Amino acid sequence: MIRLLLLLMILGVWGCQEPQQDRRPVSISGEIVNPTDSYVILYKGEEPIDSARLDAQNRFVLRIDSLENGLYNFFHRPEFQYIYLEQGDSMQIRLNTIAFDESLVFSGSGEAVNNFLIDFFLESEGEENLIREALVPMEPEAFSAKLDSLKVRKVRQLEELSSEFPITEGAYHTARASILYKNYYYREKYPFWHRQMIADADGVHELPNNFYDYRSDVSYDDLSLTFLKPYHDFMVFHIGNLAYMSCKDACSIDKDVVGNQLHFNRHQLKLIDSLVTADELRDNLFRTVAFDYLLKYDSEENLEVFMTDFLSRSENNRHLSEIEALSEAIRNLSPNHQLPDLMVESADGSIQSLKELAGAGPVVFYFWSGPQQHHLANITRRVRSLNEEYQDYRFVGICLRTEKPRWKSMLTSYSLDPQNQYWAEDFESFAHTLVVYHPYKSIVTKDGKIVDGFANLNT
Repeated sequence: MIRLLLLLMILGVWGCQEPQQDRRPVSISGEIVNPTDSYVILYKGEEPIDSARLDAQNRFVLRIDSLENGLYNFFHRPEFQYIYLEQGDSMQIRLNTIAFDESLVFSGSGEAVNNFLIDFFLESEGEENLIREALVPMEPEAFSAKLDSLKVRKVRQLEELSSEFPITEGAYHTARASILYKNYYYREKYPFWHRQMIADADGVHELPNNFYDYRSDVSYDDLSLTFLKPYHDFMVFHIGNLAYMSCKDACSIDKDVVGNQLHFNRHQLKLIDSLVTADELRDNLFRTVAFDYLLKYDSEENLEVFMTDFLSRSENNRHLSEIEALSEAIRNLSPNHQLPDLMVESADGSIQSLKELAGAGPVVFYFWSGPQQHHLANITRRVRSLNEEYQDYRFVGICLRTEKPRWKSMLTSYSLDPQNQYWAEDFESFAHTLVVYHPYKSIVTKDGKIVDGFANLNT
């Protein structure tokens, strides 16, 4: 009995202590050349885990007592990039914001998988155009063969890396998933790209029976991949592809399935609901579909139908407040509504509301940002052309996300009429309230009321 009690005590102490041993602290330090913000932030999914302020030498140190092994995001406004972390890691990072991704280098424990992931990311960025130009024109069998040879080469590189450096099973799984789901993404895209380039625009190319065999390997509940970009990008297009293919033959609708936004996006909601079981992935995919539909607003009646369907399938969505705020903002931009009470500043320093600016007669509001100078040059040319054609309209530019002194200097350098240019201090309020997500978004008003809250300066 005494021996048994001693054994139970030892096991009890060991059982209490083991989790403590697993909780090894993680250290992330480094240097940022040409910083664009004072802080670095580490995210797990959408949740901030820790942050650190840059010192006088633009160096930082993050120390986390305990974290879950897996994929994280290293954020230095406005850029972010993956970092795969495990208990006990001591990681060093160096980057130059002038070429954020290209200059990013990891060293320390875990450096092998992280440098592999960033190299894969950079290779993939340039790869898509090459695949579209060189492989998409091919017939399906040839396309599949070429794509598979790329996949085999990349998997072999990963295997060689894992034989030379210690890479855990979780890290290997994440890196391999990046390769596989990027391959699957191109396969999902192929019939639509091919139709645009080669085939009849009225239909997609007839595919071999085994073309989508890889779908049997797709996981809809892999929590470790929820925020992996190749996985998420694949899922978004995969759901859209399934919705299109199932609808084009089975539904009584014209050939342009995607053109019927309400019908197509309700199909997507149904598919996500039936296929995806991982809560966070479900919520993210539902959000993607909701934003895609809402930002292509067609009518208030259809919006209500969509939101009713959305809420029936994702009532507790973690993004619900954001989606409902967007849908409410869209309702408020419907015809005959008044512009919201958002304040802007003129070149002479006077403060006015959008309602006051709308005033009498027809007015077109458009939006630009100082950092996007190429866009500003394009939009300025477009506005001048429209102004000549529609001389009874007043075209009013609202500058967002730009420091006031820089905005004033740009009025001169781009020869913008200061009487029709205004500066907004609160970008978030304008972006969310006026749904400014498209670079050529404009709002047409007449006598102070909205005529078209979702006009496009280019069309």
